[in-house]
Parts: sequence; structure tokens; C-alpha cells
Amino acid sequence: MVAKRYREEVPELPEVEALAAYLRERAVGRTVERFEVASFSALKTYDPQPSALAGLPVTSAGRHGKFLDAGIGDDLHLIVHLARAGWLHYRDSFKSPAPLKPGSGPIAIRVRLDDGSGFDLTEAGTQKSLAAYLVRDPSEVPGVARLGPDALAVSLEEFATRIRGRKGQIKGVLVDQEVLAGIGNAYSDEILHAAKLSPFALTGKLSDEQIATLYEAMRAIETDAVERSVGQKAAELKGEKRAGMRVHARTGMPCPVCGDTVREVSFADKSLQYCATCQTGGKPLADRRLSKLVR
Repeated sequence: MVAKRYREEVPELPEVEALAAYLRERAVGRTVERFEVASFSALKTYDPQPSALAGLPVTSAGRHGKFLDAGIGDDLHLIVHLARAGWLHYRDSFKSPAPLKPGSGPIAIRVRLDDGSGFDLTEAGTQKSLAAYLVRDPSEVPGVARLGPDALAVSLEEFATRIRGRKGQIKGVLVDQEVLAGIGNAYSDEILHAAKLSPFALTGKLSDEQIATLYEAMRAIETDAVERSVGQKAAELKGEKRAGMRVHARTGMPCPVCGDTVREVSFADKSLQYCATCQTGGKPLADRRLSKLVR
């Protein structure tokens, strides 16, 4: 068997942190010359107006979970959630000085800077989910306001409390942004593999030792991914992410730990991957579309 084609997924903590680092290196200190909107559905706010950014400096770049945050001027923030098919493309220069026309292909928003460089926020496909917000406080963005503590900032004690406080299967709890911010489908597969836990282990039945192991796996996987991602060009981040995976998107390939075949459980719009030998005592999980899952 061979691995299935990689499915595009929402950029997670490591990729968004790397994009923020790239903006800190290239954009912070430059002045916004023009903020152009080609996809009006992408910009979710109307006050302040995009024209208000002209002449203001880019002052910071960071993230809130999987949301990218570019600080502009004294008190404005461009908050972006890239969704599944969105991305940031940094340009050293643009081919034309002419403003974007509405519906300009995949480009949703363009930010031109005073040195001729800038970046495009793009979205492929027909399902438009990329969301951008111009706000004075990041908490004005509903998704940001609901976030739990960042996966790389939470203590073991708070991690244990939050995991046990949300009843359910551990895979679903790990990717719940109100529980922990930043973890998505791909890295949750990697974390659970490293922790040797079934994706469908129940949070209420995890021992203190299992919680501690899961916490350490989360820290190790996310920290390693950030270290591999930061410093990469935006165009190279997706390839770097795929190259670092042990089980996610590797269905049919050998587990790098034990050599067993990586298996998959499919859902309507996504899938998860795991190693039965490492995570479920050698017992395969049933496809949820057909029957109950093994716990």
C-alpha cells in the first residue's frame, strides 16, 4: 500500500508561528502603502476601513492559536484565519502597481508596503473560508475570544484540568480550540502517536501518568515543529510540515517506530492516522462510517 494524497488542512500552531516570524523579519518596520481587498467576503469587519491602514507602520507579528496577528500602527490589528485552503505569500515586488480588481483569482487581500514588497492572502478552491479582521483589540474576533490557553504556554496542571474538564475522546478534545489553542488534525495525530494513546481514549479514563506523557508529547511535537518551521520561507512550510510527520497522512506506510502499517479512520471531510501496535495494543480501529470505534 502507499500513502494517500495529502489533504490540505488548516495551518496549525507551528506554521502560523513561522509565518509570524517571517513577517517580523520582512514586514515589521515597513509602512503600509495600500491595503487592497479583492474578495469582500474575506474581510469580516467594516470599522476601521481598509483605507485607514495607509501610512501606518507594521509594528508586530504574532499569533493567537491558529490565528495570525499583524499589528499595524498604535492600536490596529490584522487578524487572519487561513482556513483549509488559505495561505500567505510574501512578494519582494508586485508585477503591477494597479489596484486589485474584485474577484482577482485566488487573491483575497493584498498588503503593499513602502519598499515595494508586501504579501497576498490567497485562497484556493470554491469554498471560501479564509477570514480577515481589522480590529483594535484581538478579542473583538469571536474565534480569538473563545480560545483556551496556548498549547505551548499551558502548564501541566492546567493541561490536566482542561483535558479532564472536557468529556469525550481525546482526539476531539485536543483539537477543540476552546480547550487548547493551536493544535489541529495533523499534529494531534502526531502527539497521540508519540504518547502511545488511542485517538478514541476517553479523557475521563486517562491516568495521571497518561496525562503527563500526553503533555510531554504535545510539548515535544509542537516545539520540534516550530523549530523546523521558523526560518523557512512561506512557500516551503507545507512541504516541511509533511516531511516531519510520522503517522499523519502516511496511511499504508510503515510506522517509523515499530514498522507496523499506519492505518486510517475516515470521516466526511477529514481523516486521522494512527499505528495500532503503538497506540491501540495491536487492535485496529473500525471505520467510524461503518461501525463503532474500538476504545
